[in-house]
Amino acid sequence: MDIDRKAAGQMNQVSVVAVGPEPITVDQVVAVARHGARVELTAAALGALQEGADLIAGLGSDPAAHYGVSTGFGALATREIAAGDRAALQANVVRSHAASTGAEVDREVVRAMMLLRLSTLATGRTGVRPATAVAYAGLLNAHITPVIGEYGSLGCSGDLAPLAHCALALMGEGQVRDARGHLIDAAQALAAANLLPVRLTEKEGLALINGTDGMLGMLILGLQDLAGLWDTADVAAALSVEATAGHAGPFQTHLQVLRPYPGQTESARNMVLTLRGSGIIDHLQAEAAARVQDAYSLRCAPQVTGAAREVQRFANGIAAIELVSIIDNPVITHLGTLESNGNFHGAPVAYALDMLAIPAADVASMSERRTDRLLDVARNHGLPAFLAADPGLHSGLMIAQYTAAGAVSELKRLAVPASVDSIPSSAKQEDHVSMGWAAGLKLRRAIDALGRVLAIEIMAATRAIELRAPLKPGAAARRVLKLLRPTVPGPGLDRYLAPEIDAVYALVRDGAVARAALSGPISGATGPDPAGNEAGPSL
Repeated sequence: MDIDRKAAGQMNQVSVVAVGPEPITVDQVVAVARHGARVELTAAALGALQEGADLIAGLGSDPAAHYGVSTGFGALATREIAAGDRAALQANVVRSHAASTGAEVDREVVRAMMLLRLSTLATGRTGVRPATAVAYAGLLNAHITPVIGEYGSLGCSGDLAPLAHCALALMGEGQVRDARGHLIDAAQALAAANLLPVRLTEKEGLALINGTDGMLGMLILGLQDLAGLWDTADVAAALSVEATAGHAGPFQTHLQVLRPYPGQTESARNMVLTLRGSGIIDHLQAEAAARVQDAYSLRCAPQVTGAAREVQRFANGIAAIELVSIIDNPVITHLGTLESNGNFHGAPVAYALDMLAIPAADVASMSERRTDRLLDVARNHGLPAFLAADPGLHSGLMIAQYTAAGAVSELKRLAVPASVDSIPSSAKQEDHVSMGWAAGLKLRRAIDALGRVLAIEIMAATRAIELRAPLKPGAAARRVLKLLRPTVPGPGLDRYLAPEIDAVYALVRDGAVARAALSGPISGATGPDPAGNEAGPSL
């Protein structure tokens, strides 16, 4: 599985996601979570669900104890539950586990989590009845989103509390957001959507809450976001090189092949494409040559953002394995047995989420250093202090750099791994947990901060490039300027900056800045073509 620009551009085209026993894809997760695609269970899924439900029903008279079917949960697993109380057991586990609190989790995270849980149910390995799975799909299609607080999951035994809120809504209890985003009771939302509450039977409550779906959903969404942000980081770095009349040479192919990481090669390629044809660099080449080498934040940008891409490559592999995994406890095996296991432990996903937060912080840190350099009259090679119209009377982008620095400081805290912590729970029956849910929430905050830091660098670099007039920037910089200037003015008198930062941030998160810069021809030529178009890099 690889999340790239091409895949991201195709995700909006998915309008219906067929869920069967086979694994779903990254594109399908994003289509449902972010773009509201409908969900349909296949005939094969309904058949598999019925087979699993029949197996569970057949255990009802078995004198042997079966966890979650005829026993209590967690540390209460030794308690045998009478046959007449087993339906109540399932409802009780949902109600008692729906215990989250704190700020409301984003709608896209909840929808991703629900789709991933439905995908596991559709394998038939959980024992859930077809009607229950159909009703669960109905929640997604009616755009009913259970309200879940940020605190509650320890990332072991799955994301118990978050998933319990989803199962609670299926039962017609708890609070949800309707399709218009209004906060209402689940019973009211179900009635408005002509859906009936589900009365759970043996094992269904447990099956609905025992998965790594929340943290996996956050990983998949984060991977899509970061794939675009690495491209934007390359563009921002190149714009800063151009604005400071730096050296383009270090990014050429013959130097990248000496250390052939694919991520580094891709980042260098993006920078070469962005810098192609820059009149600023060409005109100030002699001045740049006298400096011999640029600072690390400029010269080593492909090595850092390229390394971030390598971490993403690892995380892509984790997400790919999780998507083909069947997470439940106990689980119905291919042998037709119901067996306890530990596959619900979120360590693999937690590690991937934590690892991604590290390069997010480091790429942002390098970006902020370039912004600071652009504003410093001692280091920006001929530009006014803070890129101000009249330094002293005007402050220019001075405080925008403070904002970036504050975000970077927060990113460094967010890079501290959540997965190294563990607090025993359930009377120490669950004595080691992954904290993967916390790692996922942390990564989402890190992605937001990274995007804002890059937005501020792009603001500074484009302003600096315009201050180099009448020198002409490259085609990529001109396309970025054309994108920004309708909503973000160029150099001038001091003005209210916060809306401009937010406007550039929106273009960064949408991928528009990277698309504008990298949309030029990508051929093997090294100079202008006969028609005068900018040629692509030779990387």
